[in-house]
Amino acid sequence: MVNPMKRNNTNSILKSSYIVGSMTFISRISGFARDIIFANIFGASSNTDAFFVAFKIPNFFRRLFAEGAFIQSFVPVLNDYKINKSGDLKNFLSYVQGNLALILLFITILGITFSETIVSLFAPGFTENDTRYDLASEMLKITFPYLFFISLTAFAAGIFNTFDRFLLPAITPVLLNLSLISSALFLTGVFSSPILSLAYGVLIAGIIQFLIQIPLLRKMDLLVLPKISFRFDGVNRVLKLMLPAMLGTAVVQINLIVDSIVASLLAAGSISWLYYSDRLVEFPLGIFGIAIATVILPALSRKFAKKDLAEFKTMLNDALNIAIVLSLPAMVGLIILSEYIIISFFQYGSFSSDDSLMSAMSLVAYSIGLPAFILMKVLLTGFFSREDTSTPVKYGVIGVLFNIAMNSLVVVIYLRNPFIGAHAFLALATSLSAWIQVILLYNNLRRNNLIEDGIFVNSSTFKSIISCFIMVLALTYLLNDVTLWHQASYYMRGLKIILYISLGGLLYSSVMYLLGYRVKKIYE
Repeated sequence: MVNPMKRNNTNSILKSSYIVGSMTFISRISGFARDIIFANIFGASSNTDAFFVAFKIPNFFRRLFAEGAFIQSFVPVLNDYKINKSGDLKNFLSYVQGNLALILLFITILGITFSETIVSLFAPGFTENDTRYDLASEMLKITFPYLFFISLTAFAAGIFNTFDRFLLPAITPVLLNLSLISSALFLTGVFSSPILSLAYGVLIAGIIQFLIQIPLLRKMDLLVLPKISFRFDGVNRVLKLMLPAMLGTAVVQINLIVDSIVASLLAAGSISWLYYSDRLVEFPLGIFGIAIATVILPALSRKFAKKDLAEFKTMLNDALNIAIVLSLPAMVGLIILSEYIIISFFQYGSFSSDDSLMSAMSLVAYSIGLPAFILMKVLLTGFFSREDTSTPVKYGVIGVLFNIAMNSLVVVIYLRNPFIGAHAFLALATSLSAWIQVILLYNNLRRNNLIEDGIFVNSSTFKSIISCFIMVLALTYLLNDVTLWHQASYYMRGLKIILYISLGGLLYSSVMYLLGYRVKKIYE
């Protein structure tokens, strides 16, 4: 007999994840449009390498101060105030907002002042005699303030998610894509170096994303004036959780930054190839992994605050089961369709067939780690919701060290004897690093009796593997010769790849259904 409460938990996760996932889907589609325009106008060149470095640096810090460590540390404490200390809730929000803004302002000023040094650290292959160095440094001065606005946007998102308002935070990233698209189409002629238009597009997006949060905060009567004090108990709790969580929650981003650092030492275009392939992996990661993790973090925090550990375990296991069933076909599909997808979306204008081949190689390597990226998002909520940020740090350090070691090996071999596709090994190292962290996180939660022993090896996973195998056979049989794919018009390529993706998803879902998989039967 199915426990109705357990079934409601599963349905609640799916319903809320559907809302977040749907909005994220719209965001990712607009992101694809953005990247297609980038590839068409700018290609994969030294200029795009410079922009992606200037964009990735504030994005890296954004993952630490925005939807990374800050959110993971802020939401559990906010839930405690919401449930147990509602009288101090607004005071708590005022001090967190004020202290966060002060820290961000300080970091932003440092980022602008020392932009050249930061570029040298994040892209050591950009030497002072390299045009990429000057261009990246100039653009970083423009893009770094984005960190200030997007982190305050994340502060608002943490409030909304805690109060089960998922729609606005999930749709906000679309504004970044729209701003960058508009800048690429209409501002390139304004600057002597057209790529500068994208840097200003990032800054404009950050300001707009922050401003649109204000009306809903006012409507919820949670728009507060910032106050500054590091003596307030709630602020100290957030900071205590946040400092170690910066590494634990951002390990994937640290690995991607390491990839960019090493890629700057490889062939020109390597940073761009990694960027485009990573963007494609971010699509299912955002729809499935981030959506599920966004929904269950406040839910798990509430369970923990109420000391309802049985329901805590149930919800976490539900989320992991769903993540496995959704991530495996996404991984397989990206691997099988890698070059077809790259050609369909990006091989236009300045983006060459060689760029497509190189990007497809790193896409396959990143795809191997896709289930790990998704599972990691969910597993980390099992720690952060319990205000345990120190344990993921230890595992994050192991993952980062592994990635650095593998990347160092690749660059040493490459510098001695350059070879084609070296960048793909950087992506593979990131994927393997994620799998190592997932194994460590899983084993820890299992030892603490928060995860069932068979969560990874069970009938649902077995059915998923069978369904993936049948999907692969069908797609392999139906796919045209990839060498002829680029000859079709852009709209035919787009229609055909969407058809293949839809067909693969439909076939996978149908086989899963025929094999008896039902979400509502997870507990039977």
